[in-house]
Amino acid sequence: MELTSAAEPSPPAVISRFLAGLQPASDTPLRLRLWNGMQHDFGADPRVTVALDAPGAIRYFLPPSLDNLAEGYVNGHFDVQGQAQDIIDVAARLAHSGVPMKGRFGRIFSALTHDRKRDAQAIAHHYDVSNDFYALWLDPAMVYSCAYFPTAGETLADAQLAKLDHVLTKIMLQPGERLLDIGCGWGALALRAAQKFGAEVVGVTLSKQQYQWARDRVARAGLADQIEIRLQDYRDLGTSDGHFDKITSIGMFEHVGLKHLPEYFGRIYSLLKDGGLALNHGITSTDPGSASAPLGAAQFIEKYVFPSGELPHISLALKDMQTAGLEALDVECLRRHYARTLTMWSANYEQHAEAARAMVDETTFRVWRIYLAGCAHAFTQNWVSIYQVLACKAGNSAALNPTPWSRAYMYEPV
Repeated sequence: MELTSAAEPSPPAVISRFLAGLQPASDTPLRLRLWNGMQHDFGADPRVTVALDAPGAIRYFLPPSLDNLAEGYVNGHFDVQGQAQDIIDVAARLAHSGVPMKGRFGRIFSALTHDRKRDAQAIAHHYDVSNDFYALWLDPAMVYSCAYFPTAGETLADAQLAKLDHVLTKIMLQPGERLLDIGCGWGALALRAAQKFGAEVVGVTLSKQQYQWARDRVARAGLADQIEIRLQDYRDLGTSDGHFDKITSIGMFEHVGLKHLPEYFGRIYSLLKDGGLALNHGITSTDPGSASAPLGAAQFIEKYVFPSGELPHISLALKDMQTAGLEALDVECLRRHYARTLTMWSANYEQHAEAARAMVDETTFRVWRIYLAGCAHAFTQNWVSIYQVLACKAGNSAALNPTPWSRAYMYEPV
């Protein structure tokens, strides 16, 4: 490690203390460029350059937690040059050096209040950036959830289509059956369920932009007689809506809140027909205590990306499902699939960076750049995970559990 400048002045004491406090691995590919022209390389081949324009930027490195580093970057207190995945790797190394590993896990969002108004605001904050913004880096079908890579070699578009088919095959969706899609996004699953499986679908979302986009897609596809998209809270579904043969919830229960999981699964139970199947697909904590976000990433996610989001451990999700009267029939971990999905999203975002910058303010652009690359890193490192859980109403009767005796049916071609 070497500190250099054109005039080679002696570094002030504050700079010396600052640099001494950063002790990542010696091969960390990082270059620090200070406001006074000094340059400090931590590795022989820096792939990431952090440019601090003023002494005040030092405070975001004290300590260099992921929260602090992300806060400084997205608010323009320093600039970073390099590829997004390299930036996240370097940030994680810095955070590892500055945040003790013992006890590093803290509850990601403790004591949060979930009510209908707050949940609707949280959904709008995350999903109502603009449809065109999401279209820059999602697949053409606008599927904003973990893709499924059966051979690990699929394109993003093919993997997202495979995910839709995997879900709909798991629940054994049949022509004429009623499907409820909780958190229907831009309508991709609803369209696939109607077009390829012949189902009648009700999709609900709290995002106004998703609602309008999905309705327009349904109308263009000529499927308005099969698909109904509603701007509705799932908690407002009741007896007047009848019962559903199948229920899917893809990437929605992260917003429910730990304390409200029994209510959430209870509502699914009450809406599901006897002999019906439900599938919950959601991100989970890898900490048995349902904590998450090591190295200080929690505050950034809560503030900028997922207000009011909470991640249960899979054990808590299964416990609350059982408490609500649902029996878990199949549990599939898709962590590696989501790491690959997010890596592809991040690469798309980098490819269309200038177009993204033109659509949003600089802070929003930086938030999403760091968020996508950071989440790819988090899933790769097993900081968080994701599971699909197939469930039916619990009971001994064969009528309550219609699935075959093996999983072979899940992998039959559509």
